[in-house]
Order: sequence, then C-alpha cells, then structure tokens
Amino acid sequence: MTRTAHVLLIDQVADWEAGHLLAELNTGRFIGEPWKVISVTASDQPVSTMGGLKWLPDITINDLDPTKGDLLIMPDDVGWHPGQEEPFVSSAKQFLDADAPVAAIWGATEALARAGLLDKRHHTAAAKVALEATGYKGSDRYLDQRAVAADGLLTAGPQSPVQFARATLGMLGLISDEMLEAYEALFHRGDPSAFPVLMSI
Repeated sequence: MTRTAHVLLIDQVADWEAGHLLAELNTGRFIGEPWKVISVTASDQPVSTMGGLKWLPDITINDLDPTKGDLLIMPDDVGWHPGQEEPFVSSAKQFLDADAPVAAIWGATEALARAGLLDKRHHTAAAKVALEATGYKGSDRYLDQRAVAADGLLTAGPQSPVQFARATLGMLGLISDEMLEAYEALFHRGDPSAFPVLMSI
C-alpha cells in the first residue's frame, strides 16, 4: 500500500525547506517506493511560495485525518503566528497523539513551542533564543544540532533542509545509515563519490 505524507501550507511557504524531503518521498528514487504527497491548506485557495510559485491544495485542514497519513510535514512560511497557526498546530498534536510522525522546520518549530509540544521533547530550531522568545518551557531540552528526532517529532532550522530530509527519512526507517550519510555527503557537502552509494538501491 502506498504511504502518504501530508504537507501543511500557509501563504508564503519557504520553497527550499521541505524541497529535498518532498522530492525523495514523491519520487521514491532513493527509498524504493514513492509516497503520495498531499498538500493541505486552511482553505481551498492556492497559496504562494516565497519563490513566487502557486501551490494548489489537495485538501483543506478540515479534511485532514491523522489515521490516514504516515507523516505530517510542517515547512516554514510567514504565517506562523498566534491566531492563524492554531488549526495546523492542532493537526500536529492529533498526528502525534495517533503515533504518526511529524516533521517541522523553522517557523513551524516556534508554533509547536507556543503550543507546548516541545516542552518535554528534545528538539532544535533556527536558534535557541528564537524559541525562548515564545515563552515555552522546553529550553533545557534544546539541542544545538541541525536536526533532532524525538518521540515521533522531527525538528530542524532553516539552514538545514538537507539534514531535515536526511533525519526524517531516517526517523521513518526508509533507508540505511550508509545511504543517509551518502545523501548528506552529496547534497550538503557536494561529494560526488557518494552518488554510487545512493544509486545502489
């Protein structure tokens, strides 16, 4: 059965942050089988990316069912602030409560912090001070790393789209540690010697 990833979209979503991860899930080129990627928005209207592309939603947030998804992806955009983020954060909590993994990057981590979802989990973000500004109670669990997976929740900062993809694929158990290292070596460090490893699948 084809596995499904839902990606939450608010207007002005950051094109690059989930790009690596979405490409690998949708094509399946390094993980063996492609996933179905479903875009989710607050309404049935398209959203614009920071790069100026128009992204058409597949479903609205009201139709999102955590029991029918294998991963929830939360990229950054300019809309993560109190008032607009609540339905998306509520969906993240529902996924976590259903033991379905969530992957959040940059501004989405701040939204999760405001909701208390990082208080008892190890995590990372753009910077520790950015999360502390939310008033959350989890600063003692902040790790100064590119990406952190803990209790079904993957967090990363905006400077780490490759690590975000690598850590999420690892959290899902989709490829081996050797393949994960080769993935980061090629797409982050530009090491062409890693390409044959990735193509060995």
